[in-house]
Amino acid sequence: MSTPAERLAELAEGTRVVVRHRIEGGFTDALGYLREHDATGCTVQTRRGLVRVALADVVAAKPVPEPPARRRA
Repeated sequence: MSTPAERLAELAEGTRVVVRHRIEGGFTDALGYLREHDATGCTVQTRRGLVRVALADVVAAKPVPEPPARRRA
C-alpha cells in the first residue's frame, strides 16, 4: 500500500486533487490543481491561490473529479 505522498508523486501536474495536511491545531484540506511536486512537497492551485504543502505533513491525498458546471440563473 502506498503512502499519500507516493500517490501524489504518481499524479500528473494539472490533476485536480484534494490534499489533507497537518496544521497547528489540527488538519486542513487543499482542493485544487496540482501544479508541481518534488521530493519535499507539492503545490496546489486553490481558489485562494497557491498552497505549498510539505510532504511530511500530508496525511491523505487523492485525485478528484472536475467541479460540476455552474447552472444558469
